[in-house]
This record gives sequence, structure tokens and C-alpha cells, in this order.
Amino acid sequence: MTTNTHEHNNKTAEPHGPKGLPPKANIDVKHVILVLSGKGGVGKSTVAVNLAFALSNHGRNTGLLDLDFHGPSIPKMLGIEDQRPAVLDKALEPVHVTGTLAVMSMAFLLPDTSSPVVWRGPMKMAAIQQFLNEVNWGPLDYLVVDLPPGTGDEALSIAQLAPNLRGAVIVTTPQDVAVLDAVKAIKFIEKLEMPVIGVIENMSGMVCPHCGDTIDLFGSGGGEKAAHDFGVPYLGAIPLDPAMVKAGDEGRPYILRHADTPTWKAVDAVMENLVKVVES
Repeated sequence: MTTNTHEHNNKTAEPHGPKGLPPKANIDVKHVILVLSGKGGVGKSTVAVNLAFALSNHGRNTGLLDLDFHGPSIPKMLGIEDQRPAVLDKALEPVHVTGTLAVMSMAFLLPDTSSPVVWRGPMKMAAIQQFLNEVNWGPLDYLVVDLPPGTGDEALSIAQLAPNLRGAVIVTTPQDVAVLDAVKAIKFIEKLEMPVIGVIENMSGMVCPHCGDTIDLFGSGGGEKAAHDFGVPYLGAIPLDPAMVKAGDEGRPYILRHADTPTWKAVDAVMENLVKVVES
């Protein structure tokens, strides 16, 4: 199956991948961005959702691909977990959140939210190929890919299959134990000879809702120091915000209710820094 093509797609799939690798997917996209972390619990999926929403909100056609097969959470965060992709012309239609944001996730294809996915590596690669080649994404400016924590098969497969892969964003929290795992993720991306677009420090302080002071619950500056030590861009910090946590649990995108808050301004600034790195 093939997706629609567009004049800005400057790379076509090769009949055979280099060195025996599978060919690149024929998805029509300008920039593929991977979002990953060295460990779980750092808010990586929340960052991916809000980055994608920020790109969409600024008029860029954006796809959000949830490749956390064993714990897909993107649909829940967007309030679309009950949706099912339609099939048109033998291609899956992604679920459209807005006119410029489309989402695909394994969660849409499972019998219910408690169904586990018990797969080995080759099945994951086949699914990733289908999500890239057999979903009618349409022409995209950005495809934001939310990967599971760590350095496993999903990251290796998408690195082989995605065209116009601009690099990876590493999400960490400030404390040392999280930064150590972020460093592993940076080294992993470098081993794949892929650019590190930058590091994002999530949960970087919390603004007290009562007094307005910033409380460094997990310390601060760890992500910025890791970026500096490895000579990669630092995209910025996003504070811990209970309203963002609540928005994800309720399936109501944070921006819809909190567009003028310091937290959303921080997300927007991170997005703008990412765009500068990718499009410069």
C-alpha cells in the first residue's frame, strides 16, 4: 500500500535498502523527529503530545506516531482512546485531533485498553513499516514519534525505516539518576549516526499555586549540563504542572485550557527552539 505523495517529498523509497536493510518508507514528510528517554517516568509521552500540539498550533501539518507498543498512552492523553481508524482505499486513516494534527497508535487496534502486546522484534518492525507505509498521513511537515523508554527495537527500526529523519529529542528530569540514563540515550543516538536535536529538561521546578514561588522538587539544571557536556543543543525546561498531569488524565490537551500559562509558554519556547535546530 502507498500513501499520497506531495511535491515536497524529496526522497523516494529505494527498492532495496543499503547493506541489506529494508527500504525507507514512502511516507510524505519533511521532518521526522524521535522523542525518547533513557528511562521511564520522565514525562516523555506528555512532552511528545505537547510538542506535537504546539507544532500543529503554529500551522504545521503534524503527525504523532505512538510506537510504545507495550504501553501506548498517547490516545488516552488526547481523549481519543475510543476511536478506531477507518479504512479507505486499502489504507488506514489516522485519527484527526485537529485539522493539522493526526495520530496513529497501537492502542486504536487493540480489543480493549487492558490487552497486552506480546511481540518480538520482527513483529514490531513489521508494524512500524505498516504505520509508515499503510497509513494515509497525507503530506506532513512533521512526524513526531513517541518511543518507549530505553534503547530497544522500536528506536532501531524507525531509524532504519523513516525517511527525512532529522534526529532525536532526549527527555530527562533534572535529578542525577535520570540524567545518567539520558546520557545513555544520547550515546545510543550517536551510535546510530543520527543527530541529537536537543535535550529537554521536564519537571524542572514547580510553580507553587499558592505563593507563586518555584520549588525545585527534583533539582534543576541536570538536562542543561548533560547537553553542554555532550555538545548538543539544550532546547529548554518545562516545569512540573499539576494541571498538565490532570489534562493528560482527562484526555483534554493542556493547550485548550491553559494557553497563556507559564508552563505552556515554556512548551512553546521548546518547540520554537526545536524548529530552529531542525529547519536551520
